[in-house]
Amino acid sequence: MFKRVLMASAVVSLFAACSSTQPPAAVVAEPAQPVVVAPVAPVVDAQAAAQAAAQARMQAERARLAGESIYFDFDSNAVKADQQAKVAAHAEFLKQNTQQKVQIQGNTDARGSREYNLGLGQRRAESVKQSLEVLGVKDAQLEAVSYGKEKPRAEGSSPADYAENRRADVSYGQ
Repeated sequence: MFKRVLMASAVVSLFAACSSTQPPAAVVAEPAQPVVVAPVAPVVDAQAAAQAAAQARMQAERARLAGESIYFDFDSNAVKADQQAKVAAHAEFLKQNTQQKVQIQGNTDARGSREYNLGLGQRRAESVKQSLEVLGVKDAQLEAVSYGKEKPRAEGSSPADYAENRRADVSYGQ
């Protein structure tokens, strides 16, 4: 029996010697895999490219419309039926670009006095302005002025030259 007690005490001593009084070591986690974040620059570049493309389209449309004069019959300030589509195109652009302001410049041919032609040019510009307002363009975007016969596009005195000068130009400012 003494042998058994001695043996049991030796086994207990052995187990006690193997155990440690220190707390168990902390479990160290594996380093996390790096998180890959897509760069923001391509998104910003795509947005900037889209804005630049929209701006370029707007400038191209503005330039195209600036070349679209509205023509009038002799001694008339009534917008002709065949010119209504041009007025409507200007109106659509101006309604979509409410910050855009225009100057409507009334012109006449060389016939008639300076005073008469200034008055007729003003009536033509006002007629186009009223048409644009009826189509929904804000008054604050529009200014009507007359150049009368002072800014001819065609210098001759043929019927075709006179017809070219009886117009209202829509001038798009920056």
